[in-house]
Amino acid sequence: MVKRILSTVALGAGLAFAAAKGEPNEGEVASIISRFAARESEFLKAREAYTYRQTARIQEMDESNRVIGKHEVVSDIIFSGEGKRTERVVRAPSPTLKNIGLTPEDEQDLRSVQPFVLTTKDIDKYWVRYIGKETLDEIPCFAFAVKPKKIEPGLRYFAGIVWVDDRDLQIVKSYGRGVGVKKKGFDNQFPKFETFREQIDKKYWFPTYTVSNDTLIFDSGQSQKIKMTVKYENYKQFKSETTITFGEAADEPKPQQPKPPSK
Repeated sequence: MVKRILSTVALGAGLAFAAAKGEPNEGEVASIISRFAARESEFLKAREAYTYRQTARIQEMDESNRVIGKHEVVSDIIFSGEGKRTERVVRAPSPTLKNIGLTPEDEQDLRSVQPFVLTTKDIDKYWVRYIGKETLDEIPCFAFAVKPKKIEPGLRYFAGIVWVDDRDLQIVKSYGRGVGVKKKGFDNQFPKFETFREQIDKKYWFPTYTVSNDTLIFDSGQSQKIKMTVKYENYKQFKSETTITFGEAADEPKPQQPKPPSK
């Protein structure tokens, strides 16, 4: 499900580490973390100059794994004529969820936690611990455990594991859950999820698929099986002479449609 587009031009960000054998030492690990956070910062700016379609679907399942309720929203992330980035809902059938409901925290997770990006600006908010080297779909990666150092009121964070491509030094997969904003009197539970990225335009790794199959256990003792999928499709770089007011445009490589990951 993790796919890299081969290019005759090496990006160079992680070549020294990719060529090295054995585990990196403490100093090399610190350098890898710093450099992948810088690459993630570049990617975040680049992604803000792209349009795409997002399809989010949450299903309630019974004990036989039959769907008993569903919430689905299809939306396009676009730019207005003035160059302002916005979201346009394309389709949103009336939800039929019976036992759970989406909260503002769930909406935050869809926007920023599930497509997790760990930038230079945010790296000091997290404990980042090197786990080791792993290979995902033939792509050598550095694996890191990530968790917030402090939970600030009103904010959501990611806690879990990220896999960083040892050549491009970008996150290619994340596994964990959203944490934070525990409100008194509210029994909010959040599922574990996996987010997969693919290389778009031969430069940056973009989230293309998030999946979760989990059972939410509530403080009351009740439980609910859920299945969640989020697809990010049809990435296209926004091109206009109008000034973009939300993020900066990246360099303009040749556009290429992403290949959806296998389910």
